[in-house]
Amino acid sequence: MGGGAGGGRELDQTPTWAVAAVCAVIVVISIALEKVLHHVGEYFQEKRKKALFEALEKIKGELMVLGFISLLLTFGQNFISNICIREELAFTMLPCQRVSHSTDSAHLEPSAEDHEGEHHRRLLWNEHRVLSADSPPAGCKAGQLPLISVHGLHQLHIFIFFLAVFHVINSAITMMLGRLKIREWKDWEREVLSREEATRDPARFRLTHETSFVRENASFWIKTPFLFYITCFFRQFFRSVRRSDYLTLRHGFINVHLAPGSKFDFQKYIKRSLEDDFKVVVGISPLLWASAVFFLLVHLDTWQAMTWLSVLPLLVILAVGTKLQAIIAVIDLMR
Repeated sequence: MGGGAGGGRELDQTPTWAVAAVCAVIVVISIALEKVLHHVGEYFQEKRKKALFEALEKIKGELMVLGFISLLLTFGQNFISNICIREELAFTMLPCQRVSHSTDSAHLEPSAEDHEGEHHRRLLWNEHRVLSADSPPAGCKAGQLPLISVHGLHQLHIFIFFLAVFHVINSAITMMLGRLKIREWKDWEREVLSREEATRDPARFRLTHETSFVRENASFWIKTPFLFYITCFFRQFFRSVRRSDYLTLRHGFINVHLAPGSKFDFQKYIKRSLEDDFKVVVGISPLLWASAVFFLLVHLDTWQAMTWLSVLPLLVILAVGTKLQAIIAVIDLMR
């Protein structure tokens, strides 16, 4: 059975204490994660954070999807690795340059003429096979190669896992930064509410050409579209929402959606809206999975797809930020 072959031992040739220890660690980590998610959900329900609780449920659903994907890859890897294709097809649309040495014969038995480096690579490949497969693949005929090797499926498994995990982490970081930004507006909201309680004049906040907001925005550059958007582009990096901007947006929202003189906490409304948006973006939608598959398809060595596909989201974010700054600056001019 090859019991002395280090990493190639079968389960029946592994000490029971080693198997029990590994299983215990996995079970403890899984239970701890489940308890943490449960307590976080109870906290959200206690604080009446319905949107955040629904986002947490989406995260649990994504973890279940990842588990199902892992199960399919584990039980289907032998079947997939036994699918053979012609050698010329196996070396088309490669993501990296084809190596000079022959790695397509890894599914064959090593010969006596193989040099030490090639033999070491085959040992590593066989080790990855034994770790997750219950029987070795039958191999392919001469001139054919596996559709995806077992080691390649293992790498694909890791890629899918990190894609989902980093998407959730990125969404959580975005949510945290958004809440920190909104927290800065709390003092402005308290100041406005206290002023409204002191005076009930409906015209206490008029958007005329004498207000501070217009004095900051209505200058020569706003009359030139090119300079206007250039200024908005750079302004998003330096305190994108100022006090005058916040008061203008608050006044416009209340005038459109509420009766004049209504007492309304605009800062809390923005915070709830952020939580509702987080509930939507934290889920891994079918479009995101399709984007990942499209990226895997076009990630060719000659196309440099990783470069321009990585730059495209950044350009979209910068364009959206510039447009939002332009909207804030134009709001008062439209009145």
